[in-house]
Amino acid sequence: MKKILVTGLCTLHWGRLEFGNIGNYYIVEPLFRLLHKHFPNYEVLTTFQMTEEFSRKEKVQVLPMEIYYNWDLEKDVKNAYYDVEKAKQHCAGDDIVLSKYDKVVSECDLIINVSGDMWGDNAEHVGQQRFLVDCLKMKAAQLLGAKTILYAVTPGPFDKVDDRNLALEVFEKFNLVVIREKLSKENLEKWRFPTKQVVWAPCPSFLFEANLAYQSKWTKYIENAHKNKRKVVGITFGGFNMPVGPYDMWPRDPEQYKVFLELAKYIIQNLNLDIVIFSHTNGFDLPPNFKLKNGRDYIILKEFYELLIEKDENYRKHVALVDEPLLPCDIKALIGKLDMLITGRVHASVAATSQCIPTVYIEYDRRVIYSDKMYGFSSLLNMDKYVCVPGDLEGLIQTVTECYNNLDQIKKKLEKTIPQIKQCADLIYEDIKKYV
Repeated sequence: MKKILVTGLCTLHWGRLEFGNIGNYYIVEPLFRLLHKHFPNYEVLTTFQMTEEFSRKEKVQVLPMEIYYNWDLEKDVKNAYYDVEKAKQHCAGDDIVLSKYDKVVSECDLIINVSGDMWGDNAEHVGQQRFLVDCLKMKAAQLLGAKTILYAVTPGPFDKVDDRNLALEVFEKFNLVVIREKLSKENLEKWRFPTKQVVWAPCPSFLFEANLAYQSKWTKYIENAHKNKRKVVGITFGGFNMPVGPYDMWPRDPEQYKVFLELAKYIIQNLNLDIVIFSHTNGFDLPPNFKLKNGRDYIILKEFYELLIEKDENYRKHVALVDEPLLPCDIKALIGKLDMLITGRVHASVAATSQCIPTVYIEYDRRVIYSDKMYGFSSLLNMDKYVCVPGDLEGLIQTVTECYNNLDQIKKKLEKTIPQIKQCADLIYEDIKKYV
């Protein structure tokens, strides 16, 4: 049976893709479903550490994570160089035993590298030397003659990578690079990376389906606000949007919330809107006592909520904090009930806009991490004028007000654009099929 290997920097420990960052799950579920739709007679393997339930439901074979990256700095780098060396020897016709990784690659007809916005400097936020290891793994695959595709990527920057020449060599030899934002092509040209094999397609997360049957006290809160003729705006952000890093800093000085607090005050008092604050990340306890729990963003948002109520006790009746973790399909359903979203999490924006909910995007604070994702994703929908810098209160107020004043117009535009975006996210797989 023919095989496809899905690997790359989105390879994470068990549970992280399903029960951690919700945006990751928005990507992986449609990804595997699209592969089975367009490659019905292929076996799909992955280094992503998915649960048995997911693997069975989505028909995916999970490989040991250590053949790719195992958070063991010395061994991971050594193994990656070993993979390259064995691949070279094999190509030279030497009678050798391939490494475990090389053996898997040699049996696959297509290697799909899924790395999101980590293919470059940002990989180091997740693990040391991860980008170097990924480049070496891809080089080994390319030496073995495998067809390699870098998919749904926001590449770069490449200012801090250990071996830029290696990154350039590997990038140039990808058979196809599918960027998620058209802005990425301009960036690649700026960084002097070749773009001949670069094409654009929307992130598969636009195809993730909400649980339309979802009901809870949070949906009832929104319904009650609507009965009282009040619109509801959702707010979510995390450590990357804060003015001081690192992103996982804790505790935080209340002063760091100043701009967000003033914005919320303006929304309640001047726009007469109610607010639902929710986290777009989860956490979990490992088996055998598995339990879904609130994630890293939640502690920031909880403190934001408490500081807001402390500012004025009357705000309590106009603000709700979602104080429990929700599954990705449920949080997307909740987002779909809102009248408007303000988000510092890019895939929360996808959850909103894919359901035609007007959205204001808050960039990552560049003192904490570099990313063009917000401009990239928003520009696909002609909504880049609704992107804000996190520390600019005046700009935030102006943008939120403009979005609010044009809710109906934005919604109508999204209703025309989103079906086209979803179609493009699906059709790119017909291009990918040309490489097998």
